[in-house]
Amino acid sequence: MELFIYVFAALFSVINPLGTVPIFVGLTKDDTSVERSKTSLLTSINIFVILVISFFTGRYLLQFFGISIESLRIAGGLIIVTSGFALLTGSFSKHKGMDKQRVKDDAYQREGVSLTPLAIPMLAGPGSISLLIGMYQEYGAFYERIITVLAIFAVCLATFGVLKSSHYIVRILGASGINAISRIIGFIVIAIGIEYISSSIIMVLASALN
Repeated sequence: MELFIYVFAALFSVINPLGTVPIFVGLTKDDTSVERSKTSLLTSINIFVILVISFFTGRYLLQFFGISIESLRIAGGLIIVTSGFALLTGSFSKHKGMDKQRVKDDAYQREGVSLTPLAIPMLAGPGSISLLIGMYQEYGAFYERIITVLAIFAVCLATFGVLKSSHYIVRILGASGINAISRIIGFIVIAIGIEYISSSIIMVLASALN
C-alpha cells in the first residue's frame, strides 16, 4: 500500500492534470459535454498506454544508447525540477511548449486533441516517462511492478476525472485557484526531482569510491 501511494503521489504530481485544465477548456469550449467526456477518456487511455509502454520498455532504450540508470535519474530529476519551477512561476504551459493560440490553431486541423497535444507532451512528458523508467529499475519484484501499473492506472483514472470536470473546476476555483494549487504541486514536484538527483549522485559517488 505504501508503494502504491508513493507512486501515485509522485506520478500525479509530475503529470499535474490541474495544470492542463485551462488548455483543455480552451480546446473543448465548443464541444458538447459528451464530446468532452470522450476526449477526456481517450486522453486518459493514451496516457496509460504511453506510460505503461515506457515503464516496461524504457530499460531497453537505455541499453541501446548505453545510458546508465543513474544518468537517466539525474536527467529526469532535472526535467522534473524545471517542471516544478514552471508550476511555481505560472509558466507551466510555456515550459511544455504549449502556446495557447498555437495549440488552438493546430487543434482545428486535427480530428481530435486527445493524443497531441494533451497526452503528449502536456501530460505524459519526459518527466513522467523518466520517473517510471527509474522506478522499473528500482522496484524489480513482480508484485512491485504490478502495484506500479495499478498506480499508473489510478493516476490515469484521476486524470480522467479532472479533465471531465475541468469546466466545473474552472467555474468553481477560477484561474487564481488553479494557479494556487499548481504552485503547491510545483513545490512537491521540485522536492521529488531533487530527491532523484541527490540519491543518484550519492550512488555514483559510492560506486566511484568502492
